Formats: sequence, structure tokens, C-alpha cells
Amino acid sequence: MNGGGINMNNENTQKLWNDFPTLYKGKDKPITESLIPFGFECGDGWFNLIYELSEKITKLDPNCEAVQVKEKFGGLRFYTNGNIDEVDSLIDEYEETSYHTCEECGDTTTAKERGGYWIRTLCDKCFEK
Repeated sequence: MNGGGINMNNENTQKLWNDFPTLYKGKDKPITESLIPFGFECGDGWFNLIYELSEKITKLDPNCEAVQVKEKFGGLRFYTNGNIDEVDSLIDEYEETSYHTCEECGDTTTAKERGGYWIRTLCDKCFEK
């Protein structure tokens, strides 16, 4: 759905939507109001990062609403409708961590940005595929 990129599988998407209904309450909104209905526009390797970030954001700011979550230039992008400073800091931290986490499998030992037409963060094994 994201113009040639990858979307998280349905099982992981549903788990995030079900476990954090307030954060992802825009999932049923028209795309003129939120882009979260497109789902999580990244590989399943970032599921744990997004899940942990979602937990922390929900605890810090129960009113925060995610409007888009995607990969861009090899890193996680997590956009919301406005945050308290602590939420902004958390998002920055997790976005930085994504550059060292394979977007496909979640491996952190050999993950790095891989270039070409589409920059992604992949481990050696997933890059070989």
C-alpha cells in the first residue's frame, strides 16, 4: 500500500491495533484525516520496536494518536498528532534504534542501511535474499 514498499503482516498489525486502541484509533478514519489506515508501512522486523514504543507512549500520554508509521530512508518514522516532550524523545530514540535493527527479521547484530533505489536497514542474511 505504500507505493512499492513493504507492509507489516496482518497478524502483527491487528495486535498493535488491538493492544493500543487509543493510540491507533485513527485506523478507521478516512485517509484525508490520518494515514494510519494504511497500516504499518514497514517490515515485521520492526514489530517489537513499534510495540515497545506504543506501550511507552500510551503510558506517558494516553491521548496521543499515531497518524502514520512507516519506513523512510532506511529508518522508522512514527508520526503523531502532537506530543509531550517525553514522547518526542522516545520517538527519536526508537527511530534511531531502527537504523540498527533489521526491518525484515529484527536482527541487531549485522543490520545496517543498504542502499540502491530503496534504502532499507537489513541484516546480512536478509540483504542476501
